[in-house]
Amino acid sequence: MYAVGLMSGTSLDGVDAVLCDISGVSLDTRIEELAFCTIEIPEEVKNKIRKCCENKANVELVCSLNFELGELFADAVEAVCQKARIHTSELEFIASHGQTIFHIPKPSGDLCRSTLQIGESAVIAQRCGCKVISNFRVKDIAAGGEGAPLVPFSEYILYRRMDEAVALQNIGGIGNITIIPKDCTIDQVFAFDTGPGNMMIDEAMRVLYGMPYDKNGMVAAKGQMIRALQEELKAHDYLDVIPPKTTGREMFGEAYTVELLRRYATEKKEDLVATLTWFTAYSIAENYRRFICQAHDIREVILGGGGAHNKTLQRMLASELPQIKISTQEEKGYSSDAKEAIAFVILGNQTLNGQYSNVPNATGAEKKVILGNVTYAG
Repeated sequence: MYAVGLMSGTSLDGVDAVLCDISGVSLDTRIEELAFCTIEIPEEVKNKIRKCCENKANVELVCSLNFELGELFADAVEAVCQKARIHTSELEFIASHGQTIFHIPKPSGDLCRSTLQIGESAVIAQRCGCKVISNFRVKDIAAGGEGAPLVPFSEYILYRRMDEAVALQNIGGIGNITIIPKDCTIDQVFAFDTGPGNMMIDEAMRVLYGMPYDKNGMVAAKGQMIRALQEELKAHDYLDVIPPKTTGREMFGEAYTVELLRRYATEKKEDLVATLTWFTAYSIAENYRRFICQAHDIREVILGGGGAHNKTLQRMLASELPQIKISTQEEKGYSSDAKEAIAFVILGNQTLNGQYSNVPNATGAEKKVILGNVTYAG
């Protein structure tokens, strides 16, 4: 059956839409990518999202943006279906992660553990004429988890091996790792957020160069390390947090990055970008050194997400982990860009079949639960 997965991540680099043919369930799942596209998020919409994420918005803006993003997500579904020359009404379902506005993985003061993803599913269902599965994170949080990462279930389905452990490192706005031990059960899979991915690099490029990202890491390649900034970043509290753990724009977003750029404003622009790129590589590697390598024989790390295209970041990560081979999804016959959208097709399929798709060892949930809310077209 046909299904579309939608992913709009913390990097705000676009809405990814993938059309798949999926059958079976759980370990019997079979999935084939038929078409993929990314539609740009208009700059005025990006600015609204940033305001919401940085607590600079009111309830009125969040309310309106929820429906505005629903229309944008529906545009993405229509675009990928047009590419494949099918009508949206031929879809069995659409699985939408939504746009994360705020994420509180652990209680803090008088704030309870909670999460908010928007992009109104009713708008998508009405526009596209098929059911929509959305709001995947909340059920895991209700079951005592952090609501993320959710991709590990799909990674277990697609990448598990009998003869060796598999390490999958996604570098989107945030970096996250999934470890699939050799010949393991789903209960042995574990995953967590390693820290910033492209988020701080992209923000620096936006502020310093008026560009959305550092294409192929070309700016970072020209820079030198700023030692004082390196030492400050190495001391970030998040690196000391023991998994399971998650983070997001509220920790590594615009406010944090702009403050660093302000305090190091006398440094060369390319040096600032290079040092922030290094921090992404360092934070990934440091989590491996502290929490992974001693317990698992990891010989290769497979990179996915937009950061997999940053050649300078790849080189820095290889330098930080010289004993481990660094590969990309493309080298394995998959797509770095489509990977997370495909994951939500798999999660949506589980939901429709009444099957769990969280990984408690990754999220910290008390048990396996069925994720997502279903919005019908009729």
